[in-house]
Amino acid sequence: MTDLQLSLMAAGGVFIVGVFSYNKWQEHKAKKSVERAFSSDHDDVLMRAGEAPLVRQEPSFSSDEAATPAHAPSAAPEHAAGAAGAGADAATDTPAAAAPGQASPEADKATSLVDPLIDCLLPLALEGAARGEKILPALQTLRMVGNKPVHYIGLAVSGEWEPIVHGGVYTKLQGGVQLASRSTALNELEYSELVTRLRAMADEIGAEPEIPDMIEVMAEARNLHRFVAGHDAQLGVNLASNGAPWSIVTLLGALEKQGFDLRPDGRYVMPDGEGGHLFTLSTNVTLAEETTARLTLLLDVPCVAPARDGFGAMVACAKSLVGRLDATIVDDYNQPLSDAALAEIAGQVQDFYTEMNDADIPAGSTRALRLFS
Repeated sequence: MTDLQLSLMAAGGVFIVGVFSYNKWQEHKAKKSVERAFSSDHDDVLMRAGEAPLVRQEPSFSSDEAATPAHAPSAAPEHAAGAAGAGADAATDTPAAAAPGQASPEADKATSLVDPLIDCLLPLALEGAARGEKILPALQTLRMVGNKPVHYIGLAVSGEWEPIVHGGVYTKLQGGVQLASRSTALNELEYSELVTRLRAMADEIGAEPEIPDMIEVMAEARNLHRFVAGHDAQLGVNLASNGAPWSIVTLLGALEKQGFDLRPDGRYVMPDGEGGHLFTLSTNVTLAEETTARLTLLLDVPCVAPARDGFGAMVACAKSLVGRLDATIVDDYNQPLSDAALAEIAGQVQDFYTEMNDADIPAGSTRALRLFS
């Protein structure tokens, strides 16, 4: 073996050792970065240190199995604005800055669109004042990432944040992507797509976006989705026929008299008087069937405000149908439900509402409807 070959072998060995050492160093840096991000001592949006993680718990109709939903500690919108919207303007420049009761209707609309508690804030600095009609076409190109909506508001020349409209003049913009939905949390792939598309859209309107740190955003998204999953509660009351199965045709008349509306998608809903609904009803059979022996009334608990007493209204409706249809109120195992059992479940529903209020996500609120849609 020649001296040249030995020299090349030695040089190659040094190179390999160098590459290996560099990679290990990079790996160490990345690991430390992640550890720092997740070991922060500040409160998370919907969790507190030392508490058990939230788990999905369906309220039970059985009096000996009933369990209140997992506890959700309170959360302040200002915290979420700091963590999920890292790099955002000072509090006086954010839509959350207005004191309760002092915000104008337009400011309230703005906060409902870009909400510091459930959205990742995306500040967009404009080169100069921009008219709404000039920037809206570009904003429309980025309205969804995965199944997470993206909304925008603008700081008007009046000094208030408001939804961006034709004729408006804005000096700053604020975007917001929802951190979680009923099904999933915002993930790394969706966030990467968001950043790429946001930069392209910002270039088109002459804006400079501030991009929050991905690790912090992912942590906020997971915490919020943990809360949503832990409070994704639906309560059902069943009606079983005491005799022969009901004819669907006959049943339609009884349900209409009871106040139900038949929606185009085939669902029967009890209107709330304001364009929404309190609860739904299922015949538990396909459209091709002519009879059914069982009906199910279903309340989507986090989507109905406590003041509407959705559970109480559903039970009252079930009792009215008992007389109209000759039926019995039963649980999922076909066991009759007593008034005492129903009263116990009503108490659990009130505890559930209290927990949602404590987390600043009141049941039936715009914030809750966005998360549980």
